Amino acid sequence: MAIPWLAVLQSVPWSEVIGNAPKLADGARKLWNTVGGNAAPQEAPVAPAEQESSPEAQAIAALEARAQALESAIKDLHGQMLGSAALIKALAEQNAQLVSRLEIIRGRLVWLGAAGAVLALAALLGLLLVFTRHGGA
Repeated sequence: MAIPWLAVLQSVPWSEVIGNAPKLADGARKLWNTVGGNAAPQEAPVAPAEQESSPEAQAIAALEARAQALESAIKDLHGQMLGSAALIKALAEQNAQLVSRLEIIRGRLVWLGAAGAVLALAALLGLLLVFTRHGGA
């Protein structure tokens, strides 16, 4: 079954979409500036491991290894966050462009509808004129 596109387009609150598009784009731009401006976390310098086999030295070595693993995970998450922020920014900009183009198309559609109505009225008047002239002769 075909989707009634006209009904779908009419059900969209275009005034709200158009009104919120600049806010969305600004929010995405601010997010990108906030996230994109931050440098990736730097890894802490690691001191050479001591050759001691005491439980304290082993615990410290295990904690250092865990800290390095956590720093690596944080670095990966930061990269993902930068990628997500860039994607959100791009989508917000595309959304703003789409909304502005839809507004232009909507304006053209209004003009086209008005022109169609004028042409239909002219055609109706022409037919009426033709029938009245031929009907009387």
